[in-house]
Amino acid sequence: MKLLSRIVLPLAVSAFAANPVIAEDLPGAGVTVSPIKGSPANAWFQHMVLQLGLEALGYEVEETLEADFPALHLAVASGDADYTFNHWMPLHNGFFDKSGGEAVMTRVNAAIKGAGQGYYIDKKTAEAHGITHIGQLADPALAAIFDSDGDGRANLSGCNPGWGCELAIETHLDDFDLRDTVQHDQGSYFAIMADTITRYNEGGAILYYTWTPNWISDVLVPGSDVVQIGVPSDDGFDAGFAVNDVYIVANNEFLEDNPAAAKLFELVDIPISAVNAAQVKLRDGENTVDDFRRHAADWIAANQAQFDGWIAEAKTAN
Repeated sequence: MKLLSRIVLPLAVSAFAANPVIAEDLPGAGVTVSPIKGSPANAWFQHMVLQLGLEALGYEVEETLEADFPALHLAVASGDADYTFNHWMPLHNGFFDKSGGEAVMTRVNAAIKGAGQGYYIDKKTAEAHGITHIGQLADPALAAIFDSDGDGRANLSGCNPGWGCELAIETHLDDFDLRDTVQHDQGSYFAIMADTITRYNEGGAILYYTWTPNWISDVLVPGSDVVQIGVPSDDGFDAGFAVNDVYIVANNEFLEDNPAAAKLFELVDIPISAVNAAQVKLRDGENTVDDFRRHAADWIAANQAQFDGWIAEAKTAN
């Protein structure tokens, strides 16, 4: 069922090739591995860190598949791909369960922790009108402040279909009676956000959804340019979205057949600050596969002892 796009990776010297260890002695020698990631480019960094680790164990890593998240989970479940480092828990729980769940794949490790999500508006409008939660936009007069297409409704720069976050937004629109006053703009998230940033730079009011790790918050800085607003709550601030951890998810048969890879998956731990730093480079135009591989290699070099420890332990797995 390979109805998935492939991203061609450049040939590069893997970590083990520069080492005098004979390739055939490595646990991954002769084994080809197929990764898959979601369609947003900002997941490349962690996938490249993991790929360099697999290469250091002797695995040959195939060109990376890309798909929206429902298809991504189906690919890992079916064995069309071996693993992903792009499963957000709890955001993607439904995709995981509907694809067969733990019977066919495993959430091996929450290797990036503390990924947030939420709604943001420009600080000037928030302070001028006392807006603290999205439920206030049921008021047509307040909603019209964020109207960018002339229909009188607030334009919410939202979440692509198939990413998972759109489901929460659509629920909020129903639960807080916002259908008549708020329009959920969907399509190409980063193209929509480019327009949102332009509108802000021109002095307009903006309303958008975003998440971390992502470069958006390095351009529209929370507390300075924008503020986060929540959803209606009687118990203080409620972002309306759960904080997520990003898991490595792998096909069960692959894990059973490849204990060294399974151990590596268990050990990988990437601070969210490192992922955010890579997003800034992506925003600044370093957006090719060569760039993504270099970003990962640079981070590994700065954390070499930790990386070497992962590889050494994975080599002993059986």
